Amino acid sequence: MFTGLVSDVGTVVEVSDHQGSLRHIKIASAYDPASIPMGASIACSGPCLTVVAIEPREGGGCVFAVDAAAETLARTTVGAWQAGTRVNLERSLKIGDELGGHIVSGHVDGVAEIVARDDVTGEGAWGATARFTIRMPAQLARFVAEKGSVALDGTSLTVNTVEKDLFTVFLIPHTLAVTTWGTLKAGDRLNLEVDLMARYAARLAEAREQGY
Repeated sequence: MFTGLVSDVGTVVEVSDHQGSLRHIKIASAYDPASIPMGASIACSGPCLTVVAIEPREGGGCVFAVDAAAETLARTTVGAWQAGTRVNLERSLKIGDELGGHIVSGHVDGVAEIVARDDVTGEGAWGATARFTIRMPAQLARFVAEKGSVALDGTSLTVNTVEKDLFTVFLIPHTLAVTTWGTLKAGDRLNLEVDLMARYAARLAEAREQGY
């Protein structure tokens, strides 16, 4: 499980096909290699991926490798990653960790697209802020509510407005600075995970309607 609070921005350094249906991806990170056991789960711009190899990086940090299966490649943006792609990283929760965002499973529901980015220039100590208008897959619209939570590329965000299959989120200067959001623009695609509670609430309502 995760919280949607990004703890590092990694960079894809190598992508290769592995054992036919797997995509082998190496990611450079500032994480201490001694703190990452084999088999650890790391959220990489949304999807929860398993570490299959890790090595120290010259100058500090590490390069860890993950394998993405066909289902992940088909349902997320992972299939489009290449050397140089920047990814939001989050280590899995440990007992006692602060739950600062919202409960995120790392299971992507669909791919959304940025329709517009509106920047607002800050003054003084405040940097630039930005409002993003995002189009989600129509079948996921019932799970996204005003003032509710979503995870976009692994980042926990609050929904500002919703209209049909469009919703908006507002990014503060800190988030723009410490995640990949600072460079995102209209046309970019995002991994979307809807709020876990919304998903279960909808399923309970559906089951009730069907008499289960």
